[in-house]
Amino acid sequence: MRIFLTGATGFIGTAIVAELIRAGHQVLGLTRSEEGAQALLAAGAEVHHGNLDDRESLRRGTAMADGVIHTAFNHDFSQFVANCEADRQVIEALGAELAGSDRPLIITSGVGMGSSSKAPGQPALEDNFNPDHPNPRKASELAGAVVAGRGVNVSVVRLPQVHDPRRQGLISPLIQMAREKGVSAYVGEGANRWSAVHLSDAARLYRLAVERQQAGSRYHAVAEEGIAMREIAEVIGRGLKVPVRSIAPEEAAAQFSWLSGFVGHDMSASGAVTQTLLGWHPSGPGLIADLEAMNYE
Repeated sequence: MRIFLTGATGFIGTAIVAELIRAGHQVLGLTRSEEGAQALLAAGAEVHHGNLDDRESLRRGTAMADGVIHTAFNHDFSQFVANCEADRQVIEALGAELAGSDRPLIITSGVGMGSSSKAPGQPALEDNFNPDHPNPRKASELAGAVVAGRGVNVSVVRLPQVHDPRRQGLISPLIQMAREKGVSAYVGEGANRWSAVHLSDAARLYRLAVERQQAGSRYHAVAEEGIAMREIAEVIGRGLKVPVRSIAPEEAAAQFSWLSGFVGHDMSASGAVTQTLLGWHPSGPGLIADLEAMNYE
């Protein structure tokens, strides 16, 4: 397959490029910079110049592909609502070019979209989706449903904390805040859990999803159902050589800034259905192992 990939030069996209090429696929990678173009060429991919704001460039890239994987997202959380709305528009633009064909569109969301208001504290599940979820990221999956209604073959990959020894999703800014504050903190007892997956396993899941072309599927890229925030804070404290302490919920904003809306919440999730559907068996290192292997200097 020739696959058009947005976010092709990002943390996850770079791993997807390598995974797809190893499996014999061609990759057409979206980039807006010459540096990104050179990185794609070095990886063995084709270059498609454009960006998410240029809907015509998205249309042209989609028109040249047998399938699309959309991973690009603006992670400036100070503009999170606006960025989620922009992602909705991008998905609808990609879908407009794919309508009426069997070519797959794989979009990206977060595992939190699988949580149930009827079972708080229970792991998020693939079968769950609450259109009234308070998280603005629901816009991505709502857009997926809209284009599916127009005849597009859409499936969703939901991500937990994606990690290697260099980056760990939301935990990377958590580390930076601990460094700046001189303390690695968690809220209350720190019993709330975050799910996780190694970067290589996440990339392989995207490949399997685009190859399977199973319309309407939701996949959880979850290798570890949940790691307690206290355990995460403790390994960060050891790495930075700073004290670890519990803080009250009302102290969270001062310690964590924009992350305060996440750190006290449970973001555990199950990937059992995904593993069965795709024969996907995560094998990469666990989150704590990657945090321990980091160079904190």
